[in-house]
Amino acid sequence: METVSWATLARSTPGFSGAELANVINEAALMAARRDAEAITQADLEEARDKVRFGRERRSLAMSDEQKKLTAYHEAGHAMLNLALEHTDPLHKVSIIPRGPALGVTMMLPIEDRYGYGKKKVLDDLCVAMGGRVAEEMFLGDISSGASGDIKMATWYAKKMVCEWGMSGRMGMIEYGDHEDYVFLGRDIGRSRGYSEKTAREIDEEVHQIVNGAHERAKKILEENRAKVELIASALLEYETLDGAQVEEIVKHGRMMNPPPKGLSAPSTPTPSESLPVNRPIEKVKDKGGILPGLEGAPAGA
Repeated sequence: METVSWATLARSTPGFSGAELANVINEAALMAARRDAEAITQADLEEARDKVRFGRERRSLAMSDEQKKLTAYHEAGHAMLNLALEHTDPLHKVSIIPRGPALGVTMMLPIEDRYGYGKKKVLDDLCVAMGGRVAEEMFLGDISSGASGDIKMATWYAKKMVCEWGMSGRMGMIEYGDHEDYVFLGRDIGRSRGYSEKTAREIDEEVHQIVNGAHERAKKILEENRAKVELIASALLEYETLDGAQVEEIVKHGRMMNPPPKGLSAPSTPTPSESLPVNRPIEKVKDKGGILPGLEGAPAGA
C-alpha cells in the first residue's frame, strides 16, 4: 500500500465489526485494481469506508435542482454550526452525493477516544443537529422530512441528559426509568416506569425545552453567518463533496484555496486533528462506552 493513515481509518470506523473492517479493505483493494493501481491509496480507503458505512454512491439517482439545493443548504447548516461552535469535533467531510437512503452527509471526527461527554459538548452537538432543519427554513422557506434523523438524534441526546446524565437543572441528579437495552415480549406489561405522571410531564417539558433551545441557538448563529452558509451551499452544489479543510477555507477566506475536482468525491488528506466520526446509527452506538450518535443529515431518499 502507498502511505495511508491507519490511525485515521481506525478512528473513522467506530463500532465496526471485524467483518466490516475486512469489507473496507477488500473494497479499497477492488477500487485500486479497477484503476490498475499498484497500491491502495488513502482515497480508496475513504471511499471504501463510506460505501460500507452509508452504501454505494447513487450518482444515477435523478434529483431535481430543487432537491439538490435543499440538500446543499441542509448540509451547509450542519457544517457552519460545527465550525462556529467551540466544543464540537473537527469537521471531516460534507457531501451531497446520495448514498444508501441518505441524500447527503456531514461527518465529524473527534480528536481522541472518548469515554464520557461534558454538558457543553452535548449542547453544542445538539445545536449542530438542528442546523439542517434551520437552514432549510431560513434559506428555502420550507422544511423537509430530511431532518428526521437529526430529530431522532436530538431527542435521544435530550432524553439522556434529563433521565440518565443528570444534566437538567430542573430534574436534578436523579435517574428516571430503568433504561434497559433489551426488552423481551411481555416484560413491560403492567410494570411501573418508576415515576409519576406529573414527573413524566416535567421530563417531557424539559426535553422539549432543551431541543427547542438548541433550535433557537442554531437559528441565531446561522442568521449571523448567512453569507458563509450561502457560500458553503454554493460550493457543495458545484463540487458535491468538500473536506473539512475546504469548508474552513470558505468560512475564513470566502473561497477555497485548493478546490476539489468537480463532480468527483474528494477525500481529505488526513491531518493530526482528525479522529473518530460519530455517525453510526443510533441503535448501534447508544450506551456503548459513551459513544453518542452523530449526523447523517440530509433529506432521506427512497
